[in-house]
Amino acid sequence: MILLCSLLLAFGNLGDTPSDEIRRVLDVQAEAWNRGDIAGYMEGYWKSDSLVFTSGGTVNKGWQATFEKYSAKYHTKERMGTLVYSDIEVVLMSEEVAWVLGKWKLVRKSDQPEGVFTLIVRRFPEGWRIVHDHTSVMHNK
Repeated sequence: MILLCSLLLAFGNLGDTPSDEIRRVLDVQAEAWNRGDIAGYMEGYWKSDSLVFTSGGTVNKGWQATFEKYSAKYHTKERMGTLVYSDIEVVLMSEEVAWVLGKWKLVRKSDQPEGVFTLIVRRFPEGWRIVHDHTSVMHNK
């Protein structure tokens, strides 16, 4: 019974589609973020020097560099706020690769920055992971 429970946790529900599995990665990331757990949030990313994260006109390469960027920018729970994803669209390109389009918003006491993102996700033995993240901030018109 313990083995069955472990397998279900590792691979999701047997009826889950790849889209469901990918959305679950984003849900788990938001849950970790909202706990103030950047390391937990980063579990959704490919732990590789080849990870690409683009934001604010800057390209960062590597899981560690991305982790350090998040840790420096969001060093307190107040700075992190509450992360909300919306309008998520998942498009499978193959059985192993998909792209994801969506909106993000941080709800904080002082402001509510928001924007859009495009992710490329890839299926690994441990599950779907983000291999490329292009995130932008919407500015007031």
